[in-house]
Amino acid sequence: MSKKLCCMVLRLNIDCNACYRKLRRILLNMKDLESHLIEKRQNRLSICGRFVPQDVAIKIRKKMNRRVEILDIEFSSDNEDEDSNNDHAESRPFLFSA
Repeated sequence: MSKKLCCMVLRLNIDCNACYRKLRRILLNMKDLESHLIEKRQNRLSICGRFVPQDVAIKIRKKMNRRVEILDIEFSSDNEDEDSNNDHAESRPFLFSA
């Protein structure tokens, strides 16, 4: 699967400030991500960039050692990628657990 421009919403448990700082440090070290938003109270993470969504979710799960659930994936329409009509989004969220 090639890297496409997309935005993804994840759910993971962010208990304390240390978990928040660890997640933020992990996201800042990922080169494929353009922007991120951590909603601590809702246990939600929104990220945008050029990446394979499943690979990023697995990487976050391994580094945080926490369950990660993909809630939503939106692929951006590029001029070169006209076939990205959101075929990869399913009705059920993906769930990666340790």
